[in-house]
Amino acid sequence: MSTLLAGISYFAPVFLAAESGMENRLFGLDLQMGADAVILALAVFFLFFMMSYLLFNPARELMKKRQDRIREDMDTASKEKADAVEMKKEYTAKLSQADKDVDEILSAGRKKALARENEIVTEAKAEAARVMERAEKEIELEKSKVRDEVKQEMVDVAQAMAGKIIAASIDEETQARLIDEALNEMGENTWQK
Repeated sequence: MSTLLAGISYFAPVFLAAESGMENRLFGLDLQMGADAVILALAVFFLFFMMSYLLFNPARELMKKRQDRIREDMDTASKEKADAVEMKKEYTAKLSQADKDVDEILSAGRKKALARENEIVTEAKAEAARVMERAEKEIELEKSKVRDEVKQEMVDVAQAMAGKIIAASIDEETQARLIDEALNEMGENTWQK
């Protein structure tokens, strides 16, 4: 509306000059031309209003909806980013916990292995001690057998020698007594060496 008034006030001297009968007109402006200009101005204003209503307002609404959608997308993206950051923190915490669990499991495995190693060593030592004890018993049995055999051989040799030396004069009872005396004189230490 203000443009219409401005246009009228601009052309007012021309209209007044045309009515006063001045032949010296600018561009041949007359009253009809002024009226046409006013009608044209009104038509342009009406066209502008209609275009604004039919085209600009829908375009503005479209732009507003687009801005709202973009704002919503940005809000959603920021929420998702915050969720992703939170999930990353959770996964990092879970990974560190998993590393701790693995370390604990490995530590427990090492402890079990060391305990099993000690158990095996203890069992091996006990088995070695049993084997040594059995071997010592067997050695003692063998020594005893050897002593008995050597004793028996010495008895046989002594009998043979004594039998040859005193075969005619001594009877068997006397001979056995002499052998026992000889063995007692030699002593047990002789048989153990």
